[in-house]
Amino acid sequence: MAENSKLSVLTKGIIKENPVLRLVLGTCPTLAVTTAASNGIGMGVAATLVLIGSNVAISLLRKVIPDKVRIPAYITIIAAFVTIIQMLVKAFLPSIDKALGIFLPLIVVNCIILARAEMFASKNAVLPSILDAVGMGIGFTAALTLMGMIRELIGAGTVFGLSVTQGAIEPMLVFILPPGGFFVFGMLVALSNKLAVRMGKKPVKNMGCGNCNACGGCDACADSDVDTAAPADEGIVTNADIAKEQGEEFNTPDETTAVSGDGISDVEVRTEAEVVERADTTDESFEKSEDAPDTDVLPADSDGTAPKEEVTEKEPEAQNITHTEQENEPEVNEDKKDGGEQ
Repeated sequence: MAENSKLSVLTKGIIKENPVLRLVLGTCPTLAVTTAASNGIGMGVAATLVLIGSNVAISLLRKVIPDKVRIPAYITIIAAFVTIIQMLVKAFLPSIDKALGIFLPLIVVNCIILARAEMFASKNAVLPSILDAVGMGIGFTAALTLMGMIRELIGAGTVFGLSVTQGAIEPMLVFILPPGGFFVFGMLVALSNKLAVRMGKKPVKNMGCGNCNACGGCDACADSDVDTAAPADEGIVTNADIAKEQGEEFNTPDETTAVSGDGISDVEVRTEAEVVERADTTDESFEKSEDAPDTDVLPADSDGTAPKEEVTEKEPEAQNITHTEQENEPEVNEDKKDGGEQ
């Protein structure tokens, strides 16, 4: 059992979990340096050495590195090993160093190395971490070398600098350029997926909005077959929307359905004639209300009794009589006063 588990850790990075073709990591150096097969081997070996050294160091220090600063610590360790490898390549393989250029020091931020440090080396012992690094390194090197061989063969007619076609086939320079790199990369990804399925890896069947956790909250799933639950909040849904979901035509916009949180209830259907009749009734009642006298409604009493109405509009004749009496009243008082003095 232990040997099988170690073997699976070593071999999973070659096809089942190939970092380039299955996990789609490290795409930038993959497309940039694979114009020749030798460049792919140089980049793959350098990344493999950095993977082994960083996995060993992180596995040994996994209980010492604080969790809050683990990413900066991992990057520091990886940068140390990248510096060592870069100095060795410049000293002994200057042609490879010139061909790789800036992508050799950029191994520090390579997603493959940081991902294996975070996902495997920080959770396992030293020996499994070494096996994981070797397997991922072999998969990375194999993918870059194969891609470099295809692009160099079709684009320049050579493999590792040796002429293969001997002028029999005209080279297609587009494969040396970025479009050719994307094309070869896509073909290799498709081939790797087929091989992974044959080896027992389950393929991804659906990548639509049905796998989205927010399905039902956007308009993208309106035309799909995804079964979404109805919202629990109360609202008004027109019958036209219900008919649209069922695939039927609906031409009566006056029908509405009140929907509660428990389901559909309180169905009320109004035809156009009923709507016109209700509008006429509303107008008549409004005209009658204009003829009624204006009243001021007093606030309700403290004991809770109904408020009383006070009539503010008075008849004109009563107001005139009142004013006449008020004008004549001082004259009567003066006559009485004179009679009393006499």
